[in-house]
Amino acid sequence: MNLLLDTHVLLWWLGDHSGLSGKARSVIADGSNIVFISTVVIWEINIKLSLGKLAIQDDFWEILDRQNFEHLDITSAHARETNHLEAWHRDPFDRMLVAQAKVESLTLVTRDVILKKYHIPLVMA
Repeated sequence: MNLLLDTHVLLWWLGDHSGLSGKARSVIADGSNIVFISTVVIWEINIKLSLGKLAIQDDFWEILDRQNFEHLDITSAHARETNHLEAWHRDPFDRMLVAQAKVESLTLVTRDVILKKYHIPLVMA
């Protein structure tokens, strides 16, 4: 299974947060699954950091770099796909993750129940 992690899932995974579901923990840890981190997730983290809405541990970026995750850049195909999405979700970061999951045939790992409306493969975190 090819996975795409939502921002909160990445933060919970790296912080070993107890709120992350057993199913999510299992699929992320399964070495036969490819786990992708989108550029949009890194962008959202940095925006929240700059606004003072998020605090991360000092070695966060080093811990992230040590993970066996693939990085997924934003492409024009992803951007075009956002135009075809219903307006159920207004958050541009989440809309881009949905578009990337659709275009790249990825399973999105998230706790955001609104994203179920997009009928993409999900693992609930």
